[in-house]
Amino acid sequence: MDLLKLYFIMGSQDCLVRTPEETLSLAIEGGITSFQYREKGNPSFGEVEKYELGKKLRELCGKHGIPFIVNDDLSLAIALDADGVHVGQDDENARYARESIGPNKILGVSTHTIDEGLQAVLDGADYLGIGPMYPTISKADTVKQQNLAIFTEFRGAGIQLPLVAIGGINSTNGEEVMNSGATGLAIISDICRASNITEHTKLLRRLVSY
Repeated sequence: MDLLKLYFIMGSQDCLVRTPEETLSLAIEGGITSFQYREKGNPSFGEVEKYELGKKLRELCGKHGIPFIVNDDLSLAIALDADGVHVGQDDENARYARESIGPNKILGVSTHTIDEGLQAVLDGADYLGIGPMYPTISKADTVKQQNLAIFTEFRGAGIQLPLVAIGGINSTNGEEVMNSGATGLAIISDICRASNITEHTKLLRRLVSY
């Protein structure tokens, strides 16, 4: 699934120098293939601010044909007419999420074990998020770091959905992750914190385009 090759994840909390709109624009110019709006931990953001920023980012994605996916907020995803929603194991139930967004929207589910992956398949997921692959500064994750063999293990269990790797992935380790069997790379900090977002995103795009 090519739209998952270079999956950019971002919220206002990740943008330390540029605005979220500028950050996303530069990443789109660099070649991201999909975008997830993940607004977490900004104390100045209430529901109204979260919606207003999401609306701007949604319009930006729509203008460039980039799938717009909302992290862990079904009501926001529906209000913004997002292209999909992504849920974690501690978030909204995946089956309920599928029923809520309908059959034509994208549903992503974070999984850490084969059992979770098999359940996500039954719940109607379109792709699975796998991680964390490496230590990450973007998320206080209590889940243990994954081994690169996990992609082979998921395939061996009969899971055929796209597998998107996340967690500490950057331009130096991304190729290794792709070679291990990932369908695509989900990246936060390595894009948000790049001095030249567009050029760095182009570099990342080359890593996933073979």
